[in-house]
Amino acid sequence: MSTAETTFKPGTYKTDLKPVWCPGCGDFGVLNALYRAFAKMQLEPWNTVVLSGIGCSSRLPGYVATYGFNSVHGRALTLATGVKVARPELTVVAVGGDGDGMAIGGNHFMHACRRNLDVTYILMDNEIYGLTKGQTAPTTPTGDKTKSSYWGNPEPAVDPVELAIATGATFVARGFSGDMKTLTEIIQRAIEHHGFAFVNVLSPCVTWRGESQYGILKEKLQKLPEDHDPTDRAAAMRYTREKDVVTEGVLYEVQEPSFVDRLAHIRMMAQAEGPKPTTRDILKTFMPSF
Repeated sequence: MSTAETTFKPGTYKTDLKPVWCPGCGDFGVLNALYRAFAKMQLEPWNTVVLSGIGCSSRLPGYVATYGFNSVHGRALTLATGVKVARPELTVVAVGGDGDGMAIGGNHFMHACRRNLDVTYILMDNEIYGLTKGQTAPTTPTGDKTKSSYWGNPEPAVDPVELAIATGATFVARGFSGDMKTLTEIIQRAIEHHGFAFVNVLSPCVTWRGESQYGILKEKLQKLPEDHDPTDRAAAMRYTREKDVVTEGVLYEVQEPSFVDRLAHIRMMAQAEGPKPTTRDILKTFMPSF
């Protein structure tokens, strides 16, 4: 087979299905950054899986020519867990929106972080429920007027980056769909990371949040200082809950055994020589001692 035949380009990962996102949606930028990252890494489509939940951004697996699955609301990471545990050699990427991941899927997100599940999770954060026509979402800023908060959102907003760092993710980054070059680099680093890699992408919803969001975010955008230590959790936390600025880059990255690594160790111990518990022995452990 020639080199030309084995070289994957961004277009290699495109399907014939055309995105149905609104013109100007930030998710287009995320999709194209994903194509570019896959091509830079030369990921084999047949050894790559993209999974999602429900929402505008969760349509993404249909636009990527790899294995994929568009699941039910908030369950992208549960499917990612099953795929990675069953086939640890595959590259597994989960995608979704802030409503899907931080509301109904928030519990699964927390446990994926603490387990250090060896997958990449890309959250397209538009601070609104886009598919269901503009209601307040977990990341909607306090005071913002939405379809479900006419007098302003009374709730404090969730910062997905803060939550990821606090609950044990070993790679946490923030990107912007309007900065293709940086976002591509961040996604590539996330996929290369061994462990749970979380990328929070600011992805404006031009329909329900307004076209001005791009300009607002571009004015606020700043790069991480060159002397930032990504292994310092406290230093990473200083870039959470930002309001006047938005810092993009890899905020936190440490190396720890992944969930798959720990399962492999348990499997090795279970298969080691020595007396094996019988089914009766196991059932007896559930019996009361009295």
